[in-house]
Amino acid sequence: MIDKLEFFIALAQERHFGRAAELCGITQPTLSAAIKQLEDQLGVMLVNRGSRYQSLTPEGQRVLEWARRIVGDSRTMHEEMRAARRGLVGHIRLAAVPTTLAMVPRITGPFQEKHPEVTFSVLSTTSLKILGLLENLEIDAGLTYLENEPLGRVTSVPLQVERYHLVTAAGTELADRETVTWKEIGGIRLCLLTADMQNRRIINQHFTEAGVTVSPTLESNSMIVLFSHVRTGHWASIMPYNVAKSFGFHDEIKLIPIIEPDARHTVGLVATHREPFTPLVSALLHEARILADAQAL
Repeated sequence: MIDKLEFFIALAQERHFGRAAELCGITQPTLSAAIKQLEDQLGVMLVNRGSRYQSLTPEGQRVLEWARRIVGDSRTMHEEMRAARRGLVGHIRLAAVPTTLAMVPRITGPFQEKHPEVTFSVLSTTSLKILGLLENLEIDAGLTYLENEPLGRVTSVPLQVERYHLVTAAGTELADRETVTWKEIGGIRLCLLTADMQNRRIINQHFTEAGVTVSPTLESNSMIVLFSHVRTGHWASIMPYNVAKSFGFHDEIKLIPIIEPDARHTVGLVATHREPFTPLVSALLHEARILADAQAL
């Protein structure tokens, strides 16, 4: 039944029989037959469908919750047995909001030194997508904001507190200041992350609190794109200090703390809460806690 539950999870994720079949590496008739067999086994209709997928039934929504739990537990069991035979091996799938990407090597580096048979893939995406990817078992953990928007049932490890700075080229407006206010920077030419990013929603909130409406002239989901535009001298941006620092300090770039308010927001590692965790996720959370403890010293 496990394979049928995995097919069902894929269908709920893709909302399309053809795409779900492709994701699972099977034909569409095979997937359709498996879903029908699952319905027959459980004695309920799981999917509303006419000529194509429409939606999950109420029973299908409930079965989806069980499917995620059962498939997750099955993967945990297999991973534990593999770890018992061979030590910690496998692949960890991480997703991170753009402002946390510079932090990733501080976890993956020490982790791989201890567990060289483990590989990583890292996806840059939004905080909302991270939660969806965790729920659908598509990633093992995420790096995201911990305090601003609901996270659901996750285990979290706080890793860093973001403090916002104006990032601007030397010789430009406000570049010689020791500090600037949110209201003051509302009138300069800005490049910011796109509106679907939680970092942008936080920044918009602070501008609103300062009584300022901001319309950036350039948006991107890449911090590298923003920093590259700042270096031209034609734009300024707003970044957490640790992000701007990760690009390296340049004499021509100024990092100026933003006050009124002096905004600080916590980011960290999150994983879907389950007992027990897979050996890989358990080891990853342990590495994150080591990093958190080291930074608290």
